[in-house]
Amino acid sequence: MIELQDLKKIYQNGQVALKGVSATFKGRVTSIIGRNGAGKTTLMRILSTQLIPTSGSAKINGLDILKDGDMIRQRLVSIPQEGRPIGLLSPLEHLKIYLAARGMSFKEASNEAEIALKKLELWDARNRPTDTLSGGMKRKLFVAMAIASGAETVFLDEPTTGLDPVSRLEVWSAIKELSSEILLTTHYMEEAIALSDEIVFMDGGMIIKKGSIDQLLRDFEGKIRVESTSPIEGWTKIGNTYISYINIENSAEYISKGFSVKQITLEDLFVRYGVQIES
Repeated sequence: MIELQDLKKIYQNGQVALKGVSATFKGRVTSIIGRNGAGKTTLMRILSTQLIPTSGSAKINGLDILKDGDMIRQRLVSIPQEGRPIGLLSPLEHLKIYLAARGMSFKEASNEAEIALKKLELWDARNRPTDTLSGGMKRKLFVAMAIASGAETVFLDEPTTGLDPVSRLEVWSAIKELSSEILLTTHYMEEAIALSDEIVFMDGGMIIKKGSIDQLLRDFEGKIRVESTSPIEGWTKIGNTYISYINIENSAEYISKGFSVKQITLEDLFVRYGVQIES
């Protein structure tokens, strides 16, 4: 369980990254989804004790991020978006070094590394320099580190950004192998749906909405999507398109007026909760 209480972060240049976030995340896999600048990475860095909040508090499984930082780091693995393997080292070397740094004996590190690499189908590539591996295999290597560590909690910051569709599916499969509690950030609605039992929408340093997929979709029950190329007050603006959601029984009226009417898709969760409504 992750508990946030009025968490704020203001950088030295005056940028406000978090605007007093209060929430409790209870899902085994919780996805935070939002646009660039929504505050996702700042929140992850604070929770992983890499960044000190300006004010407020946060706890991970009862441990305070400021008072219990050492204990949290022993129980947590954080895989940042910018994380890159060392090209000359092999996957096996990466895992052994990483696990030894976390306090495992050489024998235990070797055993756990072998188990994790086999589980993620990286064993055949265990001795290859990582700069010869595909993008998906490199990201799977980081997931292998998390599996081998046995950490209670794993943070994944945009784990599949920049990957091709096949590599993305490979990483999803690897993430599903984790038995830890997982908090991940992503731009991809389909990724959050594929991996999560709780989704959190952030925008402008605030949590806009959170819940299970079923709970979030209830807001669209009996609704249909309407689009306009002309500005309409209260509608959500995406590019040059204005979007709203109406009752299905009123769709004929909008069609007769020249509006584009479409069925609800899972992407509408992001449209509805991932951006602020402009008026």
